[in-house]
Amino acid sequence: MKKPDNQMDTKVTCACGNTFTVRSNKKELHLEVCNKCHPAFTGEKIVTVKKGNVEKFNRKYGLGEK
Repeated sequence: MKKPDNQMDTKVTCACGNTFTVRSNKKELHLEVCNKCHPAFTGEKIVTVKKGNVEKFNRKYGLGEK
């Protein structure tokens, strides 16, 4: 496969401070997330605590308190 002539080494900078080099037709790229800071790649999960509808109902109408 022939490589396009207009590609050059591109410096990619993430918002977390990570930098790496790829080939592209632009000189610089700025990203918000990369593989070093994205939760899917780091293994960190965002834990959300949700209460069920029954707990919400009991808390709203004070039925759970005695």
